[in-house]
Formats: sequence, C-alpha cells, structure tokens
Amino acid sequence: QVQLQESGPGLVNPSQTLSLTCTVSGGSIIMNYYAWSWIRQTPGKGPEWMGVILQDGTTYYTPSLKSRISISRDTSKNQFSLQLVSMNPEDTAVYYCARSSRSNFVSDFAYWGQGTQVTVSS
Repeated sequence: QVQLQESGPGLVNPSQTLSLTCTVSGGSIIMNYYAWSWIRQTPGKGPEWMGVILQDGTTYYTPSLKSRISISRDTSKNQFSLQLVSMNPEDTAVYYCARSSRSNFVSDFAYWGQGTQVTVSS
C-alpha cells in the first residue's frame, strides 16, 4: 500500500523559495507504471495541478508556474521534491503530493499525502 508524506516549512517569506519533499513508501518512484505530482489547494478555489515527474525523471509543469517551478527526485531515498521560487501571498495554499493516474486528471488520483499548509507572509 503506497503512502506519501509531505515535509517542509509552513511559513515562507515573500520572495523566498519554497522547498517541499514527498517521501513515498510502499511503491518505488522509479517503477515504470506510475508518475508523481504536486498539487495545491486554495480555499474556495479547488485543486491546482502544479507538475509531475515521471519514472524516468521527465517533468511537466502547468504553464502558469513554468518559470518558477522545479520538480526533482532522489531515487536512493524514494523521494521527490518541489521547489517554487519567488513566493508571494497568492501562493498560500495547502500543498499535496500524490501518485498520478495515467490520465493525469487530479480527480483520478487515488493516493495522496495528507497535505501541508504553506503560508507566505512577512
């Protein structure tokens, strides 16, 4: 049974960089069957898919964040990470990692981390 756990800071200053890590257990991030996504949710706005890393390390990002986002992995630790530069208050959200479906529709993702609240404030 796959489990995911986000870790990282809960508070980030404006203009700083957010770095979050997702630790995966019960499934290898290099297995060729699956891919791994970052999603965020702002109250009242619903989920926003941010990006994905595939089992071979290929990444895809939502266009609105492409200039700011980077997803990477550490296969030895079975982890994948999110970096988002130039944080601003509009980036305040609950951030989730999840195992992606083949369709890459968030509504089809079956396995999620519990989420971590990230607040951007000075």
